[in-house]
Amino acid sequence: MTDQDLLILPGSWNFDYRYFAGETASRFFAELRDNQRIVGRRCPACRRLLIPARSYCDACYVETAEWEEVAPVGTLDAFAIVTTQFPGLPAPPLAIGFVTLDGADSAILNFIEGVDLSDVEAAGRRLFEHTRVAAKFSDARTGRITDFHFVMQ
Repeated sequence: MTDQDLLILPGSWNFDYRYFAGETASRFFAELRDNQRIVGRRCPACRRLLIPARSYCDACYVETAEWEEVAPVGTLDAFAIVTTQFPGLPAPPLAIGFVTLDGADSAILNFIEGVDLSDVEAAGRRLFEHTRVAAKFSDARTGRITDFHFVMQ
């Protein structure tokens, strides 16, 4: 296949929608909004505590059961520094990362603050070397994942 054979398919995803959170996600987001708590559900088969809370275990396909709170601190497992503007996101540069909170068995994605992003390579080294982060809740919470973000410890 040559470069001339490769297709470029234009597209646009600019649409309004309403997300039906369901029972499990509704409680997860309400806990963020009302109690500044991060909670998950435990799988009765493999005993993993899933954050964010899910109705079914992604490993066992078993309905999850018990609700448990996790610590608001954890380990940054993976991150990206975004330098391009995307619709709906804050102005770049910004850092996002997967964090496994203490007590959880799965990671949650959110923004990371508290690191100087003016030099992207230096910021990447800092995030790679200093992986402990803490959840910081917003003063005005609305029941969304952005009710909190992570800060470097």
